[in-house]
Amino acid sequence: MSADITGISSMATRQLLAELAGAYRQRTGKSVAIESVGGVDAAKRIRSSEKFDVVVLAADAMQKLEADGFLKPGSRAGLAESSIAVAVRAGSKRPNLSSETTTKAAVLAAQSVGYSTGPSGTHILKLLEKWGVDPKDAKRVVQAPPGVPVGTLVARGDVELGFQQLSEFLGVAGIEVAGLLPGEIQSVTLFACGVGAQAGNEAGARDLIGYLTSPETGATKTKLGMEPPRRAG
Repeated sequence: MSADITGISSMATRQLLAELAGAYRQRTGKSVAIESVGGVDAAKRIRSSEKFDVVVLAADAMQKLEADGFLKPGSRAGLAESSIAVAVRAGSKRPNLSSETTTKAAVLAAQSVGYSTGPSGTHILKLLEKWGVDPKDAKRVVQAPPGVPVGTLVARGDVELGFQQLSEFLGVAGIEVAGLLPGEIQSVTLFACGVGAQAGNEAGARDLIGYLTSPETGATKTKLGMEPPRRAG
């Protein structure tokens, strides 16, 4: 049977949306099916006119989609904020992340680092360049394929340090979260939700978004490594 409400999101919000979709179904009896893929791939599919009721991506990507006519005008809303964390293989020594200086030292001492294709990856590449690490050094700097968590690379031992949204590290076996990037070099990503321009169930999509952005979902967001948004989507 097809779901009452369909959607697409980036991987960063996969666990959050799965849990909230389950709670929404218990409340309303309406089923929700949200496919989580790499953010770049999600945007491409939306731009190819694939139909989704709800879209959940980083706020900057959502703004561009709305401007280009792929979201219902004015339907965007902030969903959650996510900070970048650092992970190591389970049992490994944890790096000192107390400041930019100590974090840089840990990166320079590491044999390899991993990053994602999402917003966190863009930020990490800028830091690496600032610290004198060549992002094109494929042996030392490894980008996780779209849709593959950086934590998977860390768990396999493919990279020594992994950088990604905290929410994407939670629940990955074989790794430990060393901590968040220090405030001076942290980058917080706002994820937003909106109604697809070709939504087949616009009313359902708007009702779901109302629930996803409601105060009662705040505890779930915190539990899964995110925080309620402090700004609009």
